Amino acid sequence: MDIQIFNTKSREKEVFSPIKTGEVSIYHCGPTVYNFQHIGNMRRFVFADLVYRLFITNDYKVKQVINITDVGHLVSDQDDGEDKIEKGAVREGKTTKNIADFYTEDFLSDLTLLNINTSNTQFPRATEYIKEQISLVKTLEEKKFTYIIDDGVYFDTSKDDVYGDFAQLDIQGLQEGARVEINKQKRSITDFALWKFSKPEEKRQQEWESPWGVGFPGWHLECSAMIKALLGNSIDVHTGGIDHIPVHHTNEIAQSEIANGSPLAYYWMHNEHLNFGKEKMAKSGDGFIRLKDLVEKGYSPLSFRYYTLLAHYQTKIDFSFEALNAANVAWKKINEFVAKAEDNGEVSDTNYLLALGALNDNLNTPKIVALIWEIMKESSLSDADKKATILKINNLIGVIDTAYKVSESIPFYSLPEEIQILITNRQKPANKKIGRLQI
Repeated sequence: MDIQIFNTKSREKEVFSPIKTGEVSIYHCGPTVYNFQHIGNMRRFVFADLVYRLFITNDYKVKQVINITDVGHLVSDQDDGEDKIEKGAVREGKTTKNIADFYTEDFLSDLTLLNINTSNTQFPRATEYIKEQISLVKTLEEKKFTYIIDDGVYFDTSKDDVYGDFAQLDIQGLQEGARVEINKQKRSITDFALWKFSKPEEKRQQEWESPWGVGFPGWHLECSAMIKALLGNSIDVHTGGIDHIPVHHTNEIAQSEIANGSPLAYYWMHNEHLNFGKEKMAKSGDGFIRLKDLVEKGYSPLSFRYYTLLAHYQTKIDFSFEALNAANVAWKKINEFVAKAEDNGEVSDTNYLLALGALNDNLNTPKIVALIWEIMKESSLSDADKKATILKINNLIGVIDTAYKVSESIPFYSLPEEIQILITNRQKPANKKIGRLQI
């Protein structure tokens, strides 16, 4: 059965073909650990888990990396402002290591709560690969793709003939539309920092000697260096949020492909945002909601996972507690059914293959969820057979709580009409071409 993936690079759905037969290398852009992750962040890692499950279910040997950004990510997400980790350390009166350790552990805890499979997964930290990052900058310097200005070493995007093609950037339009250039020494608005110099007037906890001066790596550099060190010059799949396309992933591609002379990744997959009040959820905003906030309100983390799967990963989710409540009732209904049904049933291969086909079709989770409801209503199967089938399908999406306890206070009723409407009108996969992006 073919695996079809919507490849951001081509803006088309493509049949997957690995670099090495039977093996898949995957890199997921991980968190910057200066604060707690909000539920919008965690949607990205539920998506990453689906990608992992897609390949292990199809009998691939998977090697994947989720990086931990513990230096170099500035508050602007580009090349100016404070380092988020350093700022977090000042905010809490701790060391940068304390900050990174604490929020990394909290992130890993959230992964566990969301039933995210981390087998065969490495979680490298940017600070562990400084030598590799410096080496990559040296290579780019030797190839004459760098220049030095007062605040650091920069990548010269004008020398890269295909820079911006990935995100379909209108470079000329960006130049003409730039009313204020923050750093007037940059040759182009799209040039980006590879190595930032420590400012004489600021006291940084994290800085290193380099051939160009004491400083720290640029945000984009870490991913390229760790991919090369852990997975090789080229990988099969690279994932991230849709916001990574115009800057972070565009810059990763430029520096990696110039340095290595080969494609960074053959398939790029990006998930859409989970918005709060129609706005992107951000750690600095009023709509900052953690997974543990939902747990404190009585929701299971797996009901939130279920909620995210009602929409395709390429579709925005406008978060509301009304929608989450509806999904929570539906999630409980499924789990109550599984908990009450007898064991030792026979799996319906026909239904399982339909679910696998949906997963293989660019992670069509709404179709899989709808199929589970159809199985529960199917008259030709016993409840035990339905349970066995649902549990096998659950290996694809991971929403069943096998320790679920049926509450006597919650009647086992038919699914309310509003839940049926929510599922029936689930948003379909977005296979349209991504429009021209601007930054």
